[in-house]
Amino acid sequence: MISCIWRVGLIVALAGAATPAAAQEKIKVGLVLTISTPVGVNGQHAKNGFDLALKELGGKLGGRDAEVIVADDEAKPDVAVTKVKGLVSRDNVNFVVGPILSSVLGAIVKPVTDAKVILISPNAGSSALAGKNCNPYFFSTSYQNDQVHEVSGKVAQDRGYKRVYLLAPNYQAGKDAISGFKIDFKGEVVEESYVPLNTLDFQSELAKIADLKPDAIFVFLAGGMGVNFVKQFTQAGMAGRIPVLSSFTVDESTLPAQGDAALGMLGGSNWAPDLDNPLNKKFVDAYIAAYNSVPATYAMQAYDAAMLIDSAVKSVNGDLSNKDSVLAAVRRADFKSVRGPFKFNRNGFPIQDFYLTKVGKRSDGKLETQIEQKVFENYEDRYVAECTL
Repeated sequence: MISCIWRVGLIVALAGAATPAAAQEKIKVGLVLTISTPVGVNGQHAKNGFDLALKELGGKLGGRDAEVIVADDEAKPDVAVTKVKGLVSRDNVNFVVGPILSSVLGAIVKPVTDAKVILISPNAGSSALAGKNCNPYFFSTSYQNDQVHEVSGKVAQDRGYKRVYLLAPNYQAGKDAISGFKIDFKGEVVEESYVPLNTLDFQSELAKIADLKPDAIFVFLAGGMGVNFVKQFTQAGMAGRIPVLSSFTVDESTLPAQGDAALGMLGGSNWAPDLDNPLNKKFVDAYIAAYNSVPATYAMQAYDAAMLIDSAVKSVNGDLSNKDSVLAAVRRADFKSVRGPFKFNRNGFPIQDFYLTKVGKRSDGKLETQIEQKVFENYEDRYVAECTL
């Protein structure tokens, strides 16, 4: 009898020992976002979106308890590198989600992916990672940078604008923005202006616009840059006289500060809060209830990043020990995106729809971007042909 009890105890003990230790540990996610600086509001939207998804998932990812470690990269590539190395080597994170800025993405992609940690960008989408340098450990829940700017270029061409002034910050995403705009626009670029990142005074550029008298303006100025540009543009008496096409200059991260000065301004996007599907309505309502503000694309894309991780962890039954299986599960993207149809191309960037948006008012009086028209459907970025994955 004693022997039988001992054997039963041994069987129970061995069964417990056979349970993977990893299954008992928390899944760790490092959020690398710009929280401070004039573009910090974008990072805050992304953090809010990820937090909202995790709350809806009961604090779990794929059924396992999750721990989120937030690192403010301060919009500085060197700071970001130091922080991601800590996340990877000290904190042993399973996933890194971030960043906001492409300049930061270019700096962190190697230390993260060399450690065979999956990097999911909820915003930055540098062209450098879309083509021949595509990386099996990199995925984006946003877009390849050029694509949202291509929307404005296509619209400018279709509307017959002959002369356009282009303005963007002088870093990789700014260069991608101008490059993207010019893909479909065949008219004259009267000036291509690049300003230092975090520029807040645009009097010089506005003087040039007044002098050159373009048919339209295209601007890519996120965060505080966009807030100041729109205010100064309106104060200069140009509002309503010169059409403004943009990316991230007038969106839900900037509209509360811009107010009615932004009404009617156009933008390119892969989503808008009024996108008509039940999942998106649920997401927007939940975000407003939680944060008393309308979510920006940064929030939506980070929300989707959390849901993507959840679906991948669930697919491998919570066992992250086999990297190839986890990578395959992420690549399948077996989750429902609030933007509608979503799938990854072989370079890790999404194939998705893109829209022209226009700033308007919601029934509750809050400003938001609203879909004016669909411009591209199931759109692939133009660099994927160079990716050999």
